[in-house]
Amino acid sequence: MNTKTNLVPVVLCGGAGTRLWPLSRQAFPKQFAVEVDQQSLLDLTLARVNRLEGVSSCVAVTGEDYRFMVAEALHNAGLPGSILLEPVARNTAPALCAAALQIAKSDPDAIMVILPSDHFVADIDKFASAISDATRLAQEGWWVTLGIRPTKPSSAYGYIEPGSVIADHGSAAQVSQFLEKPDVEKAGELIGAGCVWNAGIFVVKAGTAADLVAKHAREIHDAVTAAVEDIAVDNHFYRLQPDAFSASPSISIDYAVLENESRVAVVPYEGDWSDLGSWDAVAGVHAADDRGNRSAGDAWFSSSQHCFVHSPDKLTVVLGLKDVVVVDTPDALLVTSRDQVEQVKAVVDDLRTAKRSELTDHRKVARPWGTFEGIDRGERYQVKRITVKPGAQLSLQYHHHRAEHWIVVKGIAKVTRGEETFLLRENESTYIPLGAVHRMENPGKTMLELIEVQSGSYLGEDDIVRVEDVYGREAEPGSAKRKSSEASPRTKTKPAKPSAGKGAPE
Repeated sequence: MNTKTNLVPVVLCGGAGTRLWPLSRQAFPKQFAVEVDQQSLLDLTLARVNRLEGVSSCVAVTGEDYRFMVAEALHNAGLPGSILLEPVARNTAPALCAAALQIAKSDPDAIMVILPSDHFVADIDKFASAISDATRLAQEGWWVTLGIRPTKPSSAYGYIEPGSVIADHGSAAQVSQFLEKPDVEKAGELIGAGCVWNAGIFVVKAGTAADLVAKHAREIHDAVTAAVEDIAVDNHFYRLQPDAFSASPSISIDYAVLENESRVAVVPYEGDWSDLGSWDAVAGVHAADDRGNRSAGDAWFSSSQHCFVHSPDKLTVVLGLKDVVVVDTPDALLVTSRDQVEQVKAVVDDLRTAKRSELTDHRKVARPWGTFEGIDRGERYQVKRITVKPGAQLSLQYHHHRAEHWIVVKGIAKVTRGEETFLLRENESTYIPLGAVHRMENPGKTMLELIEVQSGSYLGEDDIVRVEDVYGREAEPGSAKRKSSEASPRTKTKPAKPSAGKGAPE
């Protein structure tokens, strides 16, 4: 590959991953939740990016809810770049158009390597080689997609039918057609005819991508152009203009552009790949014992075969079972036969209709400053375990309906309470009265851990009024109105009672 090529990976970090519930949740989808060898799928994606030659920077496309987790992953990977924030989800065509327009501002010839953040690729060298082949085609103006060699007939993927081989580009071929997800019998026929899986991995010039969206999907191009022209920059976060971006149709790049464009090529990737779209697929990346059992965490198999257990927090014993999947999390447990794992998404839809909170958050919730985890909850109290990263701090805030006790169990806490500022060490505690402006910081070099006991008439997450926040976050839903009408925490005006919800340290 030409070392002067400006390669810009575009990592797509949206999506809920409902087929991997209960590990994957709305607030913590599979690219963050699923781990292989103690690394998240996003971490593994960024590791692949770091192995590519010619990478100058990285663009991650995600939503507001995931921005801090993405920023931390980029930082840990040592990748410079920007985070493009979608105000609403509009599928891949508007997202990729926004990335292309933003990159093309400085370099329309930059090569975008477009990668979903939730795939597992075992052979990084073969992957890098395929990207190198695709880059040479992209430099000639092709939109290139990677085609995965199928390992079995599957109805889970779309297929690509290769057409004429492109001269001087090895096994690369012009795409004859994109094919919808078939049934298993039809999938076998397609594989026999030389078709490959469509993985949604693309290589294309930024300028070419923008021009092709304009050619085939003018409504998307015009809406996204307006959103990019009025972009708001906040450090490494780039917020697309909400009204303009929301006006774009919601459609995949395959339907909007690729199926209508002749100059699309497919380059085969010959190594192991999985989109980890089901618990059976996740099981496949873990080593099997002599009876075909696999596990992530602490599992004990007795008289069982071809089972999978995800149990990172406790011992799970599987006795006398066959072809069963067990997924244990602190607040939800999934037990299913392996032939029913594709139905998890339907179960999630039913739970959503029932408005179950287990679809949104885990008991342990990530924040830009660390984490909090629910331990216990009663009618007028709840208990949380909080961790704060070295140098991090929560927002300066107050509450209308609850008081708090903080007990440090590890590290040092710097506490602001009203006009006071003081330090708490291990086994020391303090009390935050209702209405007091307060903040917690970690001034040390190790993780701060503490127990928080909240008590009051209402413990909902919307009873947070932020006075100041180093992460640029707005007030919680419901508190913004109170903030404008009740400028002082000492106001005697009683606010309307917020809707029910779980308390969340901020």
